[in-house]
Amino acid sequence: MVFFRAALCAALFLVFGSIGAVAQDITLTSRDGSVEITGTLLGFDGEFYRVDTVYGELTVDGSGVLCEGPACPNLTAFVAELRLSGAETMGSVLMPALVEAFALRNGLSATREQDEPARITYLLREKSQGQLVGRFHIHATNTDEGFADLLVNEADIVMSLREVRAAEAARAQEAGMGDLRGRGRVRVLALDALVPIVAPDNPVGVISTPELARVFSGQIDNWKALGGPDAPITLHLRDARSGLGQAVVDRLLAPIGAGLGAGAVRHSSNGALADAVAGDPFGLGLASAAALGAARPLALSGACGFSLRAERRNVKTEDYPLTAPLFLYLPARRLPSLARDFLSYLRDPQAQLVIRRAGFVDQTPEEIAIEAQGNRFANAIARAGDETSLEDLQRMVSVLSPYKRLTTTFRFEPGSTRLDAQSRSNVEQLARALEAGVYDTRDLLFVGFSDGEGSARINREIAERRAETVRAAVVAAAETANLSRIGIDVDAFGEAMPMACDDSAWGRLVNRRVEVWVR
Repeated sequence: MVFFRAALCAALFLVFGSIGAVAQDITLTSRDGSVEITGTLLGFDGEFYRVDTVYGELTVDGSGVLCEGPACPNLTAFVAELRLSGAETMGSVLMPALVEAFALRNGLSATREQDEPARITYLLREKSQGQLVGRFHIHATNTDEGFADLLVNEADIVMSLREVRAAEAARAQEAGMGDLRGRGRVRVLALDALVPIVAPDNPVGVISTPELARVFSGQIDNWKALGGPDAPITLHLRDARSGLGQAVVDRLLAPIGAGLGAGAVRHSSNGALADAVAGDPFGLGLASAAALGAARPLALSGACGFSLRAERRNVKTEDYPLTAPLFLYLPARRLPSLARDFLSYLRDPQAQLVIRRAGFVDQTPEEIAIEAQGNRFANAIARAGDETSLEDLQRMVSVLSPYKRLTTTFRFEPGSTRLDAQSRSNVEQLARALEAGVYDTRDLLFVGFSDGEGSARINREIAERRAETVRAAVVAAAETANLSRIGIDVDAFGEAMPMACDDSAWGRLVNRRVEVWVR
């Protein structure tokens, strides 16, 4: 923000006075005429101008200046502009549904205009007088294109199916957009999952995550190795620039240090991918759980007997190993009031219902009673290692029986003490709930679990430290919460309740977690 102080006025006058002869979009002049700023208008939110000048991007309070030039906005009939660009998975179905629901809730009409095949504009008008109050532009292409649009100021928000790359984050910071990896700059809107799919008549019903990785890295190329017919496997994937296509590499192949094998058939949309696999008797694809079409999903299994499907609760808790968050990246810039209202709405329970109806997994925490978790406890008994005693299992059941498990779960990046992207979002979500008093007069228990590699005693100690780390992060984020009204404690049971097999990097990652239990 630019503050017009006497000393700064003189300096800015000297700086900008020298470039006044150059034709620019707008000139902002302080009301006393002592300061003049010339530059290209990047945005106006009804209160503040955002201007690109030779000295960088400036944000100027509109109440203190007069605007001259062809790009100056109409102050009496201001129309809020919001530009979203990125993943087709989010932009073609989910975001339009959310914009329409937002308009309905706020007494606005939403008229959809299809500018180009991948571009949609919503005109938001007051129902009473028909006055245009907003234009929301959605560019539904791919994640790479979303970040590219942001970096050239053609987007305000990026819709992404992967985390921002280091190079993208660095360029955004250089452009004055802030740290896109920092708090408040990234939000998980919803959850999807990478699901292996086959044709309906394919006899294979399950596949292990390591087998799936070996197939897509080219190490397995025949169905016979998976218990199917003696026939070559045809691989189907989204295009390489899509977030879904990139998530296959990030989530499936990177943990084993492998690259994508040659020969995969690429598809430009989720629907085309699902349709191609459904019609290919020897095809195997990795698809969005929200767009399976007529193809049949496979369960992910392990040698130890665990089997997980991409069901809603498994995805929400990240117990399913190939969960894929849907990110919104927001640069450090002020958006119009209507756009800020829309972002606030995305956290509303009504918006979460829209997300579920669109086929994605919402972010609303759910409480799961212990009697609804029989399979988990049965697995804990069946898969107990040599170092997990009956006494350990009895203590776990005794401690957890009065509680219900929240679907809010925390996991860490591989080989790191840093929470993964979904878990960082969960910190903010749980902190907001604490500030809102959702858990006042109740008890929260942060419970640490580990994989089965190494000593059970050491694993239990590590799990407890992770639980302490998560509790500290949530408490620090809940700045305005009255924590005296909430019981917050920590416990750990190490390897006592595995969610997946420890025979793979994905299984161990799923087992290393911090759960939240509430009573």
